[in-house]
Amino acid sequence: MYPLLFRAVLSRFDPEFAHHAGMAVIRVLGTPPFSWATRALTRPDPSLRVEALGLTFPSPFGVAAGFDKNAVGVRGLAALGFGHVEVGTVTAIPQEGNPKPRLFRLIADRAVINRMGFNNAGADAAARRLASLKRGAPDTIIGVNIGKSRVVDVENATADYVASATRLAPLADYLAVNVSSPNTPGLRGLQAVETLAPLLRAVRAAAGATPLLVKIAPDLPDEEITAIAELAVAEGLDGIIAHNTTISREGLLTDSATVEAAGAGGLSGAPLKERSLQVLRLVRAAVPAEFCVIAVGGVETPADVQERLDAGANLVQGYTAFLYRGPFWGREINRGLIAR
Repeated sequence: MYPLLFRAVLSRFDPEFAHHAGMAVIRVLGTPPFSWATRALTRPDPSLRVEALGLTFPSPFGVAAGFDKNAVGVRGLAALGFGHVEVGTVTAIPQEGNPKPRLFRLIADRAVINRMGFNNAGADAAARRLASLKRGAPDTIIGVNIGKSRVVDVENATADYVASATRLAPLADYLAVNVSSPNTPGLRGLQAVETLAPLLRAVRAAAGATPLLVKIAPDLPDEEITAIAELAVAEGLDGIIAHNTTISREGLLTDSATVEAAGAGGLSGAPLKERSLQVLRLVRAAVPAEFCVIAVGGVETPADVQERLDAGANLVQGYTAFLYRGPFWGREINRGLIAR
């Protein structure tokens, strides 16, 4: 039913407006008595529990960063059956992001192009919300994804990341360093091993006991992905998130004029499935068995999630298919995993 509603009604709205409208509903679902009824319908079966990062996740399937940038919908997303929520990307300094329009649907591909540009209210605002969440929903697993503030030069990126880590790590169940978004100038250059090593070392020190992961791009050559995975292990990180959006536009079904009109930005959704599996297998082969690998990209169905788990992922995240499959997507995944 939801796909018909999406095509007939929701797809007519501006994507960013529709996202904010949907988030408003999700926030309502996270408050009693709506949350009680929602959880009764969507609560993951206890058999789906997963141990990772020293934590117990109620389901291996969670929400990727980018969906809830300011930690305002965490309770609602948890009520909808997701095993964890990764909020952000959060920057030390509040920023509006790139000019609108900056979010575009590719419906034929079940994909999205975005160039949001880390629009968020900043680390201090996120910290206040996280503190409240931890008091009111202590069992909800919340990851915090941090990125570079746009006004900070790349040369000063380490101090900027450390500022966010210092403020947010004590309130996060895990921290993810985002050096792979294509929408902040110069950011992806931080993935070079010689640049990334001191950055991760400094953030690791600032994060203290909070588990630390790094999120990488799918567009890197295979040998660089392996090198970053090995670096993450050497620097004492707890995991890798594989991976962010892609700048590639290969193999799309959407007509080229529509794709060109959307312009620059990161592509997410179904077209990333094959590369996502490739990157996951590269990372898993390069890290120890106890090292956490979170798979993201092209995940739509329970079979997709199971495929990632079988390929070595400890946890799996999704975002774009929420748009195309509707609010009970998390329940669909969890029930499908039980059935399989």
